[in-house]
Amino acid sequence: MAIQFYQPTRPFDAFNDAFNRTFRGASGEPRAADAAAFRPAVDIRETEAAYLIEVEVAGVDPNSIDVTLDKGVLKLNGERVQASDEDAGEIRRSERSYGTFERRFSLPDTADVDTIEARAAHGILYLTIAKKAQSQPRRITVQQAD
Repeated sequence: MAIQFYQPTRPFDAFNDAFNRTFRGASGEPRAADAAAFRPAVDIRETEAAYLIEVEVAGVDPNSIDVTLDKGVLKLNGERVQASDEDAGEIRRSERSYGTFERRFSLPDTADVDTIEARAAHGILYLTIAKKAQSQPRRITVQQAD
């Protein structure tokens, strides 16, 4: 018995198929010219005290993620490696992306680059960048010259 995948018809299926054939090739594999076959999804939030970046890195060893800061640009590098288990059988369908990735973020002047924290949990890389203390306006008394 062969496994068949049920895919309901949706309005943009033809467009998605054409897009995938163009940019990923007929086999669904990334083309060799693709600089990064895997690009993790990112959420960026801002609170009063910090900038919060959440990067979806499921399947990536947190110890292999390189986080660097250079001239106000935060750079993330890593790789999602496809496990090769010869006894697991022949792959019939593969929709997950693998390969190296690089993401860059320009930090605003209000970011305190000395307080960047990174932690990983449940396939998410959490980056917290505190904001610099904002100087409050102050009133300057004008003194009269004698």
